Amino acid sequence: MSSKPGFNKEVLMDILLRLPPKPLVQFLCACKFWNDLISSSLFVTTHFNLNATRRDNIFLLCLHHQDFERKFDVDDPFVKQDLQWSLFSNETFEQRFKLKHPLGSTEHFGIYGSSNGVLCISDEILKPKSRIHIWNPTIGKYRTVPLSITDDTKFGYIALQFGFHPGVNDYKVVRMMCMDNKAFAVEVYSLATNSWKMIEDVPPWLKCTWEHHQSTFLNGVTYTIIDKCPIITIVSFDSDSEKFEEFVLPDAIWGIWGLHIGIYKEQICLLYGNYCCEEEGMDKNDFWVLQKKGWKQLRPFVFSSDHCYSTMGISVDDELLLEKNDFTVGAADLYLCNYESRQIRETGIKLAYMRYGQNELLFAITYVETLGFLDY
Repeated sequence: MSSKPGFNKEVLMDILLRLPPKPLVQFLCACKFWNDLISSSLFVTTHFNLNATRRDNIFLLCLHHQDFERKFDVDDPFVKQDLQWSLFSNETFEQRFKLKHPLGSTEHFGIYGSSNGVLCISDEILKPKSRIHIWNPTIGKYRTVPLSITDDTKFGYIALQFGFHPGVNDYKVVRMMCMDNKAFAVEVYSLATNSWKMIEDVPPWLKCTWEHHQSTFLNGVTYTIIDKCPIITIVSFDSDSEKFEEFVLPDAIWGIWGLHIGIYKEQICLLYGNYCCEEEGMDKNDFWVLQKKGWKQLRPFVFSSDHCYSTMGISVDDELLLEKNDFTVGAADLYLCNYESRQIRETGIKLAYMRYGQNELLFAITYVETLGFLDY
C-alpha cells in the first residue's frame, strides 16, 4: 500500500488522530508511509494531547488476586499469593486486560511509575542488580534499561521514580540509594540516550539515614516523602537541571501513617488523615496543594466513621482513590470519590495486599492508553 499522487497527508493525519492507540499500532504494518507518520514524535505527541482526557482511554491499574476471592491465612508467612496486575474500565469497572511481564517472566513484578501510558517495572523488592524495564503494554513495546555502572552493591536501600519530562521530551528513571552509614547516591536514566548519569552535587542534608515512603513525578520533577527520623519532609529533584529542594510539611502532619502524595489539577498535593474530626461520628482527610514554596490547605474530605475509608491517592482525572479493608478475604475494596461533589462510586474491585515482611501494601493507580514511547 502506498500514498497516491495528490494524497492529502493532513486529511489522513486528522482521521488517524481520532482513533484509539491499538488500531493505530496495527496500521504501522500498512506501509512505510503510514509507519513513518504514526511513529513520528509529532503524531505521538499530538495524539496524546487530543486523547489523554477521553474517558474511554482511562483505566484503573490494580493489583488483585487472580480469582478475586482468594482467601488465605494472613498470619502464615509462607503462603504464596497468586497476584495479578489488570486494567479495569474507569466507567464500568469491568476487567479489560491482564498485564503479563513483557519478557514472559512468571515472577511478580512491581510498578514504579506510570506516565503517558508508559510503565516502569522491576522486581517487587528492589536489589542492587534488579533489571528495570520501560514498557507500554498498550502498544506492546518495551526496553530493558542497561545496568548502571555504579557500584551499587554497598547500598542497602534503593528507591525508583519514573516519569516524563516535557521540557526535554524524554522519559526519566531516578534511582536513589542509601545505607546506614549515610552513604547516599542519585542517578538518572534517560530513555533518549539509553544511559545513566550519576548526580555529583547532592546536598549535605540528604546524606543521612532515611526511608523513602511515596513519590510522584510532575513535569520532570520527582517529589518524595522522606522520613529522616524524626523529621519528615518532601524532597524534590529536577531530573533535567539536577537540582534538589526540600519542603517542610504542614504543621498538622505529624506522622507517616495516613500520609499520601499525589497530583491534583497539575499541582503537587498531600492527603493526610482518616482520623476523627470536629463533627461527632465523622472522619476526615486533610488536603493541601503546593503553591510556589508553600502549602495551601483545601477543604477536607469528611465522611462517616462507619465507612472506614482510607485514601490511597488521586487519579489522573482528579478523583480520590479510597480503600476499605475486607479482612474476611485478605483484600480491600476500591472506591472512587469526586472531591468537588463528594460523590463516591463503588468499583467492586478487590485489591490484594502485597506483603513485604511485616508491611502490607495496596496498589491502584490510573492508566491512560496512549502511543507513548512509540517514537523512541
